[in-house]
Amino acid sequence: MSDKALSIEITGIHLEIDKKTSEYTRKKMAKLVDYIPRRAREVAFAAIRIEQINQRNNNKYECEVVLTLPDKKLVAKDAAPNVLAAVDIVEAKLRSQIRKYKTERSADGARRGGIMSFVKRSLRRK
Repeated sequence: MSDKALSIEITGIHLEIDKKTSEYTRKKMAKLVDYIPRRAREVAFAAIRIEQINQRNNNKYECEVVLTLPDKKLVAKDAAPNVLAAVDIVEAKLRSQIRKYKTERSADGARRGGIMSFVKRSLRRK
């Protein structure tokens, strides 16, 4: 798998996923690769579930994405009256979760600059 690839699996429940929806979803989720840390890109996997929820007068679509990273699973879920709108909302939620994941990882010691910058920063705090 290349450096910029993300394994994606799209499943439709009570719904046939057409080519347009599939391509749009893959395009949106592929943008998330830019936010994922480099070391996690090669094993990242996105499982996308799009479900049609029938309500009394109208149809709603629920999109759930489980993004599996090396040491964490990120889950985003939302419903909208349009499939593409649901995908957009979930993509925005995942983007913010990935940013939080990256800041948590950097706080755990995976900092830029190596061990010496870590020592210098810790000495400045005292």
